[in-house]
Amino acid sequence: MLRISHYLRALAQPEAAPAPGAPVTPAQRPPVVIWNLLRRCNLTCKHCYATSADSPFRNELGTSEALRVIDDLHAAGVRILILSGGEPLLRTDLFQLAGHARAQGFFVALSSNGTLINAHNIEQVAAAQFDYVGISVDGLQDVHDAWRQMPGSFAAAMHAIDLCRQHGIRVGLRTTLTQHNSEQLPAILSLMHDHGVQKFYLSHLNYSGRGRRSRKFDAHRQMTRDAVHLLFERAWADIGAGLDTDFVTGNNDADAILLLHWVRRRVPQHAARLERMLRAWGGNASGNGIANIDNTGDVHPDTYWWQHQVGNVRRQSFRDIWIGRPHPLLLQLRQHPRSVGGRCAGCHWLPICNGNTRTRAWAAGDLWGADPGCHLSDAEIEAPIHVPAPAGQPA
Repeated sequence: MLRISHYLRALAQPEAAPAPGAPVTPAQRPPVVIWNLLRRCNLTCKHCYATSADSPFRNELGTSEALRVIDDLHAAGVRILILSGGEPLLRTDLFQLAGHARAQGFFVALSSNGTLINAHNIEQVAAAQFDYVGISVDGLQDVHDAWRQMPGSFAAAMHAIDLCRQHGIRVGLRTTLTQHNSEQLPAILSLMHDHGVQKFYLSHLNYSGRGRRSRKFDAHRQMTRDAVHLLFERAWADIGAGLDTDFVTGNNDADAILLLHWVRRRVPQHAARLERMLRAWGGNASGNGIANIDNTGDVHPDTYWWQHQVGNVRRQSFRDIWIGRPHPLLLQLRQHPRSVGGRCAGCHWLPICNGNTRTRAWAAGDLWGADPGCHLSDAEIEAPIHVPAPAGQPA
């Protein structure tokens, strides 16, 4: 995940936004855990990595097991927990689990499609004191409803966003970029400002679950670059206007190199500092700074890795799975930079992006091959960016 606003704010206001420190080992930094509490969902989105449907799924963790997992995660040092699904609001014990996590001191976020947040439960959602609620909007009404395969889902999601804002809940708008919505991105960003949304998360399409079947709809290279550049411009403008907004991209760590190019052109005096920050960030964190627990307790390197399990919290403690006796796959993912092939192997920027998204490479036939979603040209991956020296200093 590339925290665009964080980095640009650190350049524009270094005293207000300290730069990230050096990379740390998994034992030093427990991961952010994304937990799919259930697989059932009232939608059947074309890009769903969990291949969810509106029906019960067997062998899911019960309430007592889930409460124990929260205690287990706390003992392992985890402090950031994202509750996801399916649609987590279909789980009757959601607020009990969220309350237990909040009482333990977790930062608790809710990831929802928004259609089930309404006037009947918004008070309960607000009382749960989620630190953040992320709601997905994958285009304007016609595109969103078609992609999520439910008429009215766009209107319901926007209504949920408004309800959250009215109740003082920090809310984020999330969009997965495709050929169908790339031209609508400026209008989607306008929705963000019109509805008082503080955070915008642009997800690149990952070829997992139904997303693997929908890869033919992935945004083309220039569409992707244009979209990411638009976010750079909006983030920079908001920082200049003193707005507390947050623009983030996920599932394509090559975005960091585009940001470095952009800073070199727009504010070249900050390029060297940004490169140092990006090298400290280190790129893709699957299996290291990110972990996933699915609805049956299987642990994965991230939410798009359901074809690979590294343990199960029913049988082992999370600390043992993640730190004590990590699976060989985790050890491979934690190499930095990773041992990858294809054009990634010779990329000058491998220490920054860390081989990008391995599940797209797996979908293309080679888990450790080149990521087919990389939008950088051959010239860009071979040649380092020349950063001019500050005025008065030798180049």
